[in-house]
Amino acid sequence: MLRKVRLTVATVFFSLITLLFLDFTGTLHAGFAWLAEIQFLPAILALNVGVILMLILLTLLFGRVYCSVICPLGVFQDLIARVGKIGKRFPYSYSPALSVLRYGVLGVFILALMLGIASLVALLDPYASYGRMANNFFQPLWLWGNNFLAYLSERVDSYAFYEVDVWLKSVPTFVVAASILVLLVILAWRNGRTYCNAICPVGTLLGVISRFSLYRVSIDPDKCNRCNTCARRCKSACIDTKSYSVDHSRCVSCMNCLEVCKRSAMTYKLHPLVLPGKKTKESVVETVDVSAVSETRRGFLSAAVLTAAASALKAQEKKVDGGLAVIQDKAVIERATHLVPPGALGARNMATRCTACQLCVSVCPNGVLRPSTDWQRLMQPEMSYERGYCRPECNKCSQVCPAGAIRPLSVEEKSSVQIGHAVWVKKNCIPLTNGAQCGNCARHCPTGAINMVLSDLENPSSPKIPAVNVERCIGCGACENLCPARPFSAIYVEGHERHRVV
Repeated sequence: MLRKVRLTVATVFFSLITLLFLDFTGTLHAGFAWLAEIQFLPAILALNVGVILMLILLTLLFGRVYCSVICPLGVFQDLIARVGKIGKRFPYSYSPALSVLRYGVLGVFILALMLGIASLVALLDPYASYGRMANNFFQPLWLWGNNFLAYLSERVDSYAFYEVDVWLKSVPTFVVAASILVLLVILAWRNGRTYCNAICPVGTLLGVISRFSLYRVSIDPDKCNRCNTCARRCKSACIDTKSYSVDHSRCVSCMNCLEVCKRSAMTYKLHPLVLPGKKTKESVVETVDVSAVSETRRGFLSAAVLTAAASALKAQEKKVDGGLAVIQDKAVIERATHLVPPGALGARNMATRCTACQLCVSVCPNGVLRPSTDWQRLMQPEMSYERGYCRPECNKCSQVCPAGAIRPLSVEEKSSVQIGHAVWVKKNCIPLTNGAQCGNCARHCPTGAINMVLSDLENPSSPKIPAVNVERCIGCGACENLCPARPFSAIYVEGHERHRVV
């Protein structure tokens, strides 16, 4: 019964979190964005004390249920392991904990947090890893399915679906996501939750806390006949029937062992706290050595340092002009300062809080956000205007970020946040290069920050060129995106290190 409840809740959580990354319309985020906010590392980076305390309390009560119910990467591992062991009645066996590896990875993770090495932190965060896999592999399949339905709908004069672009947003991020996916599939297919219990720093940290959980899986030595059935069904390889013990730092409370035990020797029950010097029946069975105690203390110190470090810290794009001439794609602008979304406050806040989960990239309807290829902020979102511009009436990215890297903004607030300013490039401007009238940038500027003025004030018939009022410009990129000059726009947006209200 407990296993069925766990599976039901995990399926609901996993499905909804996956849909958050697939839903390019942003419809689901209004009701279910909280599922991203209760993930462990985003909650810490956002300094969401309520969520952090809730997850710690949940672990102290029921063990590592976060890993088997809430964490999408943990549930994904279970799905892969289930497929990999089809037809195998007893697929697993007990193995000692890889303590050096898992605590070593946790130490590297904490050090990366303290030093502000965001790319390494993002690489090790389980929620962000799943987000990148969903964004790079699952969402394209979803979008292709949508486009197929749009094609069929158009044939029957229905507009229930509309076609969207499917494009590779970042080659380095794709490679990282593919590597993690391959590693995860291999480990889960062969040995269940090896990644979860040997590499994942969140799993290691929660494993330290779960040693003291009130409800734990345990073995009754009076009923157990050491048939080893439970150990052979344990994906965490944490049940040692020889000593009648369960490694609670690795147990994720999946309840598989309870279901297969024919003698009811496996139980999930309340374990009262045992004071030093006081013995109970179970304390005789489960002996505690000095090294285990030391390891636990080290784990708690790691948890404290982790928390302290965190606190410190579209319409379809046209490819032809009237069906006659091919339109050349815009080239990517090399900006002196990269652009981060309104609500990010500035480059520093984005760099220290973003987990590179790609949820904001998934939900951006205008193709503006994409993962950075710069190694210092690898995989974190940045803005580029080759495919669209940041519409003032859209605030979806600020509504979905779970880590506080992009703060929530109302539409009115967003319209007054300056993330950069437009810069005119004389050598690319069409009125000067071709002698044709243009003014596209001025016509489409939503804040009226661009005016067309005479290129030669003494000659009334001289071509008009854009003049930018930097104080009114918010850096939305409408001018850059809609500039007809190719391959480089005659006007582009230069980012600001700190955003300000205009």
